[in-house]
Amino acid sequence: MSTPRRPGHVVLIVDDAPENLAALHDTLDESGYTVLAATSGPAALDQACRELPDLILLDATMPGMDGFETCRRLRTLQATRNIPVIFMTGPVESGETAAAFDAGGTDYITKPIRQNDMLARVAAHMPAARKMNQARNAMDAFGNALLAVTPHNGRIVWQTPLARQWMQEYFALKGAGGGSELRTMPLALAAWLAATAQARRKGHDYPPLSVMRGVSRLEFTAADLSNHEQWMIALREESECAQVQALMALFRMTLREAEVLHWLSRGRTTEDIGSLLGATTHMVDSYVAQICNKLHVDTRGAAAALATERLRAGMAEALI
Repeated sequence: MSTPRRPGHVVLIVDDAPENLAALHDTLDESGYTVLAATSGPAALDQACRELPDLILLDATMPGMDGFETCRRLRTLQATRNIPVIFMTGPVESGETAAAFDAGGTDYITKPIRQNDMLARVAAHMPAARKMNQARNAMDAFGNALLAVTPHNGRIVWQTPLARQWMQEYFALKGAGGGSELRTMPLALAAWLAATAQARRKGHDYPPLSVMRGVSRLEFTAADLSNHEQWMIALREESECAQVQALMALFRMTLREAEVLHWLSRGRTTEDIGSLLGATTHMVDSYVAQICNKLHVDTRGAAAALATERLRAGMAEALI
């Protein structure tokens, strides 16, 4: 009987020896993990940026780009710098374990690999991986998203699910072959990023890029241009729908409660809210009472203030 899949638990194995890959793959797969494989450093970097595994098992000694250099490069990329890396090294006296930590490794396991020890190490580091995934989900929940691009060719190397969705919706574009992964920046975004980088080099700020779609607006802001290999761009959608969904997620509200709270936070009166939502003033007052009870406050003003404060705090935490 097969072990049930562990949702969200993806392990990337990097080893140039096919027999090692096969043994590790089978053990992890039988233990319920989703397993990815790469046989070289460059292939590992590409896989890690595309798939964002929860954890990486990395062979220290490989031809060409070895595991140490691979790990150093992983640590320079925004998308992969926090992924736990467990090195597979020679004996401690070989010096490889010290080199593994110097390169940014999280842990190590010596060869020959004992499968039970390997599984224990992987399981021990999964909580940190889950925490990082929760941060990405929180970013989406609060209406924020990130994408990473390589500045020399404009290639999108990493994007949160929400960023991917917005890029497709606002630019009406699909990935190569009609797939969901958009890899090349739209021209308007590429031009804005070049202008932003030029302004930053001169010590000036450059305004965000805004793209309109109906009554919604998608805003792009340069989050981090300090890394020459990968730039980070923050996306934020300004729309009534995005704010309402964020309130629903934050306070566990119904759609109608979140709609009423949203308009309260915008300073609208009971009559205004009733008109906007097609509800009577009595119904609006009833929803306000439910909201105050749910938020443990006494007045509509306090509810509005709390909603605004928590939304801002949530967005700030998601970007840390």
